[in-house]
Amino acid sequence: MPKIAYVQMEIVAGHPEINAEKILNFVAQAKAEGAAAVIFPEMSVSGHLLNDTWEQESFLRDCEYFGKKIIAASSGITIIFGNVAADWEKKNDDGSVRKYNALFVAQDGKLIQPENFIYPFVVKNFLPHYRGLTDTKYFFSLQKLAQELGKKVDELNCPLNIELAGKNYRVGCLLGENISGKNFGEQIDFCVNISASPFVIGKNCACNKNFSAQIKELHCPLFYVSNLGIQNTGKTIYTFDGSSAVYNSGGEIIQHIAPFTEKMKIIDFDLIDEIPALKIIDEPEIAEIYRALHYGVEKFLQQIKISKVVVGISGGIDSAVAAALYTKVLGAENVLLVNMPSVFNSATTRNLSEQLAKNLGCKYAVISIQKSVDLTVRQLELTPIIFLKDNSTEQIEISDFVRENIQARDRSGRILSALAASIGGGFTCNANKAETTVGYATLYGDGAGFLAALADLWKHQIYALAYYLNAEIYAREVIPQGIIDIIPSAELSDAQNVDEGKGDPLKYPYHDFLFRSFIERENKATPEDILIWYKAGILEKEIGCAEGLVQKYFPTAEEFINDLERWWKLFTGMAVAKRIQSPPILAVSCRAYGSDHCESQNSPHFTHAYNELKKELLG
Repeated sequence: MPKIAYVQMEIVAGHPEINAEKILNFVAQAKAEGAAAVIFPEMSVSGHLLNDTWEQESFLRDCEYFGKKIIAASSGITIIFGNVAADWEKKNDDGSVRKYNALFVAQDGKLIQPENFIYPFVVKNFLPHYRGLTDTKYFFSLQKLAQELGKKVDELNCPLNIELAGKNYRVGCLLGENISGKNFGEQIDFCVNISASPFVIGKNCACNKNFSAQIKELHCPLFYVSNLGIQNTGKTIYTFDGSSAVYNSGGEIIQHIAPFTEKMKIIDFDLIDEIPALKIIDEPEIAEIYRALHYGVEKFLQQIKISKVVVGISGGIDSAVAAALYTKVLGAENVLLVNMPSVFNSATTRNLSEQLAKNLGCKYAVISIQKSVDLTVRQLELTPIIFLKDNSTEQIEISDFVRENIQARDRSGRILSALAASIGGGFTCNANKAETTVGYATLYGDGAGFLAALADLWKHQIYALAYYLNAEIYAREVIPQGIIDIIPSAELSDAQNVDEGKGDPLKYPYHDFLFRSFIERENKATPEDILIWYKAGILEKEIGCAEGLVQKYFPTAEEFINDLERWWKLFTGMAVAKRIQSPPILAVSCRAYGSDHCESQNSPHFTHAYNELKKELLG
């Protein structure tokens, strides 16, 4: 009766020495507990999201070196692990060394070669090119190899013959791919699927359903082993939640490892179909989101060696949620909350900021920006601008709009940055996804910071997270109800007076969903699509907002079109430049800004069909 261990481990991208040491420690633990085999995730030696590090031959050799150390440790145990494999005699299409995303099976110091295959490892069949995964740029797929060899892919999807506890098993091995009876041609004893799959809302529920259906067709147990950690593409930070599991022959989960938990589990293979199935309870979406955010923030802070954080709090919902999140991650003693009022900030939001700081138990400071803003305005308006060609002069006049931007930049560029440097920490960017979509943030002002932890959450998700933090995480009201109830406002002018019910120009119950259609739909919506749906009376159904909002906010077609064009021009215009210069974003959705949504700085475009439909609607 062979015991099989599987390990859900945190992988540090670009550091094979760290990952290999951890793998070897788990191998020793598995041996000590009597396991005949131990399974590790995809790319468990190298890490996955490495971009052009894959083009460094010295890095490839380093991964090979540590891979050989793992193979050498397989005396008395079978080790299944993922690593990069290089064929130094061949080239990729771009002339670089040919590389494969590969699965290795080592036993007694040697590699087991798949049946009728040219390499002593399994090659990934379908290479992803979505989200931050750009495998098609760096790796050679099994599909391309089959074409090169003049064979069908199914001919190369070969099982491995592995002896475990004196008995031979035919094992089907995959790398993060769908399972099918066609994968291996004939009956196999069990399947191993190693993965490196970034977290996304609802992913695990969908994976479970897919695997369950596929295993029922193949009718054999499955070991699904995925990794933990954070990896990034420079601009976008992805969490990896693991959620590894063992499925019985009927497609039911009979053992699993909790998300975001590093752990090894062992199971008696012969008992898999006798163990009762686990009852998998779908948890609320917001619970998934919180866990991913907490894990991602904690790991990112550790990675960049920051243990203290400054959060600018305004009395609004975004900064309050950020403050509560960072406090839970770092502890109240390591979080400094700062309120930075001007003459436009109400007593209401000042009091709410203080109450938030009291509830969280954080360090708190109030630093007025009014004098420094006034000084900046005076300096600019009183300083003559000299045209040296003829010594003529002119004076700058500061508009109300520019004055608003001066306030935002003074807060971030002067106060928050200086405080963060003084305490040896960083300061946060508290932007949400709606603001990020249309650039409703000041460049080098409230769009600055070391991390935009909430920038992949729409405003309604921010509110849901506030309620969840109060009810489930803190089990008390740390975010005052007044902050949840108050109208969202930047409070940068009299036109944004919260006590008079004046706030942001964004109608979040509608704009959240309009903007989401621009970026998160599989077929991204454009103004042409929006007008077609508007004319047909199905816009709210298509974008997912509540019925009646369009007529409520925009009684006429002209008002609707003016609003649409305003935000589309910003989304595809200045907001692109702001996003490029913004802090890295922690991804939780299927389309986070950065690597998930690749964009160019082009001027806004409206199609011919849009312009014709606009004429029709405006009569």
